[in-house]
Amino acid sequence: MSAQSPSGTSTLGYFRWAFILTAVGLALGAWLGWQMTGTASGTASIFFICCVLAVLEISLSFDNAIVNANKLKDMTPEWQHRFLTWGIVIAVFGMRILFPVLIVVIAAKIGPWQAMVLAATEPAEYAAIMNDAHLPIAAFGGTFLMMVALNFFFDHEKDVHWVAWLEDWAARYSSIRGIEIAIVLLIMLGFSRILPPEESVLFITSAIWGLLTFLLVEVLGGVLDKTEETMSGAARGGLGAFLYLEVLDASFSFDGVIGAFALTQNLFVIAIGLGIGAMYVRSMTIMLVEKGTLTQYRFLEHGAFYAILILSAIMYVQTIVHIPEVITGLGGAALIGIALWSSIRWNRQNPEAVPAE
Repeated sequence: MSAQSPSGTSTLGYFRWAFILTAVGLALGAWLGWQMTGTASGTASIFFICCVLAVLEISLSFDNAIVNANKLKDMTPEWQHRFLTWGIVIAVFGMRILFPVLIVVIAAKIGPWQAMVLAATEPAEYAAIMNDAHLPIAAFGGTFLMMVALNFFFDHEKDVHWVAWLEDWAARYSSIRGIEIAIVLLIMLGFSRILPPEESVLFITSAIWGLLTFLLVEVLGGVLDKTEETMSGAARGGLGAFLYLEVLDASFSFDGVIGAFALTQNLFVIAIGLGIGAMYVRSMTIMLVEKGTLTQYRFLEHGAFYAILILSAIMYVQTIVHIPEVITGLGGAALIGIALWSSIRWNRQNPEAVPAE
């Protein structure tokens, strides 16, 4: 896959590799279903689950594509290419296969190979371990995503506001150092008071690690990009931005990976379905960057960050009560759809201010 597609690429052209992977993945899913069940109905069931998981991943990660595009447009073509090639390998094989295995390795205190064998031979036990690990994952991922969203809104240089009264307030108080961190810490403490004592400690510990990860990625990204700028004279994002996007992608993947176990306990079916969805997210990212969609629709990015903020809140709430994944996915998609509609309305009312394509 190339970060730079030929000019004039049609919308469908951006999804060429996604369509290819879909065909291969669904064929593999059907073959796996036949090997597992030996019946036409069982094969059809596994095939259908792969399709549903792919749609689930796309709906949960559409805002991820918008955020990726926002970061990528400021990166050098070389680092764009690296993210859109190496990044897909890390996203599909790292987060959709190795991440669930790693959770079981840590939770069950067994080796990686034993975890793979457990996934293949004892899927019910494997899924139970994954579900037990849901609270720390939700606390870690929810905290990281909450910081990502608040970092966007508490920005004194931000001059385009969608929900004007709220975003204007955030921009006005953004000069207060650490205000985002203070808000997240208050929310963390509030949720920890609701949870039982034994879960509260685990929640706080995991949430703090999520906060520290965000801060470390920000610091490391700034140092790496500054070093690269000094060495090469490049003023745009490089390795630091790459690392930031990879951690962000991982945080978005938490919810989808855990939610997938509500549909199937088979690691390999999950990997196929979520892998297909991840490829569409990458294709959408490329399209958004090359077509300049974010500049054409001024509120689209805002909708994505509101969706991230809501997703982070949902991950926190899920430590207390279960929220169906369909609500998470459709909620984010609805927010982005409203933001797109608002952008189109603004463009019609202000045609002279719309950037030329």
